[in-house]
Parts: sequence; C-alpha cells; structure tokens
Amino acid sequence: MTKTVRTRIAPSPTGFLHLGTARTALYSWAFARHHGGAFVLRIEDTDVERETEGAVLQIVEAMRWLGLDYDEGPIHQMGRLARYHEVAEQMIEAGTAYRCWCTPAELDAMREAQRARGEKTRYDGRWRPAPGKKLPPPPAGVQPVVRFANPATGHVSWHDLVKGPISIANEEIDDLIILRPAPPGAGGDAAAFGIPTYNFAVVVDDMDMRITHVYRGDEHINNTPWQINIFRAIAGADAELPQYGHCPIILGEDGLKLSKRRGAVSVTAYKEAGFLPEAMLNYLARLGWSHGDDELFSREQMVQWFDGGHLAKSPAQWDPAKLAWVNAHYIKQADDARLAMLAHEELVRRGVGDQRGAADFGQFEHLEHLARAAALFKDRCSTVVELADWLSMIFVRVEPAAADMATHVTEVVRPALRTLRERLAQLPAWDKAGIAQAMKESLGAHQLKMPQLAPAVRVLVCGRAQTPSIDAVLALFPRETVLARLASA
Repeated sequence: MTKTVRTRIAPSPTGFLHLGTARTALYSWAFARHHGGAFVLRIEDTDVERETEGAVLQIVEAMRWLGLDYDEGPIHQMGRLARYHEVAEQMIEAGTAYRCWCTPAELDAMREAQRARGEKTRYDGRWRPAPGKKLPPPPAGVQPVVRFANPATGHVSWHDLVKGPISIANEEIDDLIILRPAPPGAGGDAAAFGIPTYNFAVVVDDMDMRITHVYRGDEHINNTPWQINIFRAIAGADAELPQYGHCPIILGEDGLKLSKRRGAVSVTAYKEAGFLPEAMLNYLARLGWSHGDDELFSREQMVQWFDGGHLAKSPAQWDPAKLAWVNAHYIKQADDARLAMLAHEELVRRGVGDQRGAADFGQFEHLEHLARAAALFKDRCSTVVELADWLSMIFVRVEPAAADMATHVTEVVRPALRTLRERLAQLPAWDKAGIAQAMKESLGAHQLKMPQLAPAVRVLVCGRAQTPSIDAVLALFPRETVLARLASA
C-alpha cells in the first residue's frame, strides 16, 4: 500500500447491528488490521425519523462483543451538519450543485407524465442552470433543496474489489438531492443547515476521514456512481478515490434475502441464543470469503490472511446447522470458567436462583463447581443456552417424562434404586469414586447390569435418560438433592 489504509463501517441507528453489516464490518476491520491501518466507526444518523432509541449503544455493544475494536469514533453525522452545508455551498458556487424549488406535487406530476410516456422516472432538470437557460423566479413560501449537477455525458467507472470492472453511463443517473430542509420542529444545526442525504454525506465523510477502502453490501452498487461523481466534483477530477468492494447479499435458508421477517438477523439475537463471539466471527467471515479449505480459524489468523482477495462474487447462504457446528467446536475449546460464567448469566435470566428459584442456588457462589459441570457437559452442547439447560437440572426440580418413567423406572429396578439411595446416604465422602462404588454394590445386590440401573437414576435425578457418566454427573449435585429425587421412585 502506498499510503495508510483506512477503512470504516457506517451503520444507520435504525435497529440492531444486522448480520450483513457485521460481516462487512468484519472485512473492513480485518483488512485494516492486516495492513496496519485504522478502522473507523461512523454513525449515519441523519434519518432522524427512523432512528431507534438506544440503537447506537446496541451497535457499539455488538461490535465490542464480536471483538471489532475501532480506532476512531463513533462519529455522528448529525454532529457534522455545518460541514455538509459548507461543502454544498462550495459546490453551488462552483456550479456542481444548484437549488431546486420543485414542490412534492410538481415532482409527482413530473413522474406521472414520464410514466404515461413510457419513460424512466427521473428529475427533469427544470431548475438546473445551463448556458442560455432562463430560470423562473423562486416561488414564495417554498424551501429549496440542493441537487447535485450530475455530469450529463460520459461514463463513471471503477474497478470493484469484489466484482471487477463496472461502468455506468451518466445518462442513466439523474440529479439527486444532496441537501434538504430540516423537518418541521427541528432546531439547532438541523434547522440552520438542513439535512444531507446519504449519498452526499457519505462522500464528504469518506473524503474528510481519508477513507481508502470501502467494503459494503452490493445493494450500494447503484449508489456508487453518484458518490464517485460527487467525490470528483468536490475534490477534483484527478482526486484519488476510495476503492470500493461490494459484497453479495446473504441469503436465508429459503434462498431469499436474509430478513427479520423470516428469522433472527441481528448479532445481538445470536449472542442471546448462546453463540460465542469467536464462532460468529469465524462463521461470518466464511460467508463470502475463504482461505483455501480452512473452515475454523482464529481472529489472529484471519487478520494474517485477509488481504482483500478471495471474496466471493455470488451470494452466500445462511446455514444454521453449520453455524451450530462451528459454535460447538468453540464451546469444546472454551475455558470452563468462562463457560460457567456465561451459563450462570443465562440461568439468572431465566430466574433460577432469585426469590422464585431453587434453594440450591447457593452453589452459584462457587463458580469452580459450575466450571466442573461445564467441563462435563460442554461436549454435548452447540450453544451456551444448551449448556444452561444441562446445568439447570442441578438447581431446579426436574419433571421426568411419563414415557421415560415407564420405560426405565420399572418394578425390577425399584429395589436397586432403594438400595442405592441407602448406600449413597452412608458415603463418608460425596465424590465420584464413592458414588461409583455405591452403584457397583447396588447392582451386585440385585443381580442387575449398569444399562438397567443407570438410565433409571438419570431419569429420576436429571429428568432425562441420556447423560455423561452417571457417577460424574451425580457428584455435581448436592447429596440431599440426589437422595430426595431417588426417593420419588
């Protein structure tokens, strides 16, 4: 690179951090880190009417959870209104922008007439200055907008980092609005300077912040010609532009664009569902990028490998089963104390241990105990929520299914269960070795085999017929809990 790499992510605070935005944030972050550059967080908050309360905090928290640390920001566009106004005035003076007094009714009539003639609907340039053209006097009582005077001829071209060469004729692009009056009731800078539109503000921001590379979703391809032309109008025809890379959309399981109407699409939802950030980062990275056949890799490896190449040109498909597989891998690798804390937080959210919870919740004061439990059960879990399901049986009364009771807690096994309960009550130490010996003695006393007794113990104590080694599982419970549950046979 001939100059310092600077990338950015610029979410709109109209909701949670979308998975697609998180993916492009990841690519932008990894590219900057790979080249020793800077990663900027910018908040595009000029769409005041659609802004969601608390959205900025949620976006920042989601990025923090993913580990996408930024070097500058959050930078809010609403704090830069004077700058956009300044640039717009400079463009008007230079003849690359102009004021337009068309009313909404006039614009509607313009489009209707174009549709009636079978033409593409677009602004017809009636307020655009031109040599020899006489403009009418501005109408009274109408606040003007500022429009960009898009070049009337030629092509706008760029080499996309993902899709390769792209060229669009300027005749296909009309004079878009770059600055509009603030909505009624707005005060401060908004009332004084107006509100910039997306395609204008993003150019001024990228120029001022010296952004060198822009990774974003391919829904922005149609915006790029305007942005390139505006950039050149402001900085000059020979100005060095950012390099753009447009990543294909992510498709849902149904083959349609990933949408909140058909499932979870926010990073926060997956955090709450018990996915680990390193798994989400790994899975998101592979949705449109590859490094050979590597499926599992760390943040550090991605930074080492992500040079901007090997980005897919076709849409990626969201695969919940694949994500669960990736997450299960990272849960198996995770530190047991960390898993214990995460499972503890999930159990607290469920109300386990509060005034309505189990008396045994005091065990949560000993995270070493929870860590031992996590170590035993984590190989069977694909999410932290599933791990919490396992751990909850230690603290909350279980309700075995009638079918399991009928299948496993039979008249043949009940005498052995009573013997086991007596021997467990007499153990000098409550540990795995002692429990295993009590099980062995109870089997011998009644001429049974472990596949007969163990499932019955599991159903009564754990509420399920399948668990890891039963002696190790019982050692996680308080002795009194085990004895009380066995007594229900």
